[in-house]
Amino acid sequence: MTITSRQPITLALAEFEDIVSRGLQALIEEDAHLQLVAAGVPPDRLARTLADFKPDVAILNFGSLSTPAELRELHSSAPETRLLVLANNPSPVESRQMIGFGATACLAKSTEARDVLHAIYLASRGLHVLPPTVTGSQAFEPTGPAPLTAREADVLELLQGGRSNAEIAASLHVGVETIRTHVRNIYRKLGVSSRRELRTQV
Repeated sequence: MTITSRQPITLALAEFEDIVSRGLQALIEEDAHLQLVAAGVPPDRLARTLADFKPDVAILNFGSLSTPAELRELHSSAPETRLLVLANNPSPVESRQMIGFGATACLAKSTEARDVLHAIYLASRGLHVLPPTVTGSQAFEPTGPAPLTAREADVLELLQGGRSNAEIAASLHVGVETIRTHVRNIYRKLGVSSRRELRTQV
């Protein structure tokens, strides 16, 4: 009887601050079940790198994205790659927004090494992971928040641009009542109750 070894989880690592980058590379290289296929990838080369290497998981630096909508573009161009985003103390709204835009996991850069590894494994299986402060638990755990739909993500981007419901409806070629429904769903999923709160938390 032949025992086949499990294929390693392949990873691409975006460009991070030097100390963060070194720590992540060391963490990945110490785990025999992980294989780093690209490291230090600058923002303008992420899409090409994901297309060339097709990694199972890409670890992204939220600080290097010009807008969260870039996540949606990366997710659309490489849907098989799970996106794990590291950010400086992401708020619950920011974390859920990143999930809505296509990230599989969102963590603070201060997350402990074992929890980053845990998130990589969970993300590789398609499980959503948010920081403990977002889940309301002290323990690190995967979560399944209702992520924003692609249309809700479109509406959110326009809301953040200060557009009215009527302007969003015209832009997306749908009725105003449809937009009102999307806005209510966005507020519920992001845990906010008004546009002002949405703008101050994101």
